[in-house]
Amino acid sequence: MTSAMPTRTAVLLPGTGSDETFVHAVFTRPLAALGIAVTAPPPPPGEAVVSGYLALLDRIADATNGPLLVGGVSLGAHLATAWALRNAHRCAGVLAALPAWHGPGETAPAAVAATASAELIERHGLETALSLTTRDVAPWLAEELTRAWRRHGPGLAASLRAAAGHPAPELSALRTLDVPVGIATCVDDPVHPSEVAGAWAGALPHSAVVETTLAALGADRESLGRAATLAWLRAWSRRWSRSTRSPRRNRPTRPC
Repeated sequence: MTSAMPTRTAVLLPGTGSDETFVHAVFTRPLAALGIAVTAPPPPPGEAVVSGYLALLDRIADATNGPLLVGGVSLGAHLATAWALRNAHRCAGVLAALPAWHGPGETAPAAVAATASAELIERHGLETALSLTTRDVAPWLAEELTRAWRRHGPGLAASLRAAAGHPAPELSALRTLDVPVGIATCVDDPVHPSEVAGAWAGALPHSAVVETTLAALGADRESLGRAATLAWLRAWSRRWSRSTRSPRRNRPTRPC
């Protein structure tokens, strides 16, 4: 199957307050099984996280011979999809793991959580905010947040606010995206509701959804990457089969 892959290069972006270490843990091995190499750039600092990632996708696409597979987790999925909408001619598809909202998202659970985290950091400092934020979460998630937040450094609060205030693609825009999109959702994740994944899938012309769980993600980071990759393969296969299907010949109309 790898010989038929439409690309050998994937550029994948992390979610709000996350980092490229998590992205590599999620996607590198599942995509390597298809012969696709992962590029996962570190987050641009502070409020430049949105504009910086979009500009970076442009630069990588300009330097790459052939189309890119783009995607990411949560905010990363939003930004990659927005880039694909403007660059479908050089995009082999999108891996959208845990999309958090569509259109403006200030009241979405993920945006509310990001804003609250920014306020904690600004009021109490990073270490106290980390202690409060990770107190009641699963150990694996506490470990991920602790590493990534410390790596973001003093620009973290601004990065969280920029992400929370950035609109995801509108459903009306998703309806125009003519590339295969694989969507992964965790059915037990209240911050990234499966209903959002379903709305994305319902709007996108060429998409598939594969479900997993946060429990599985905690035990095996690659479970999320496998889900998104499988969904993309299904969407790509369906789109390819439709595009190569021979058109029907017009049949003569029979008289009543």
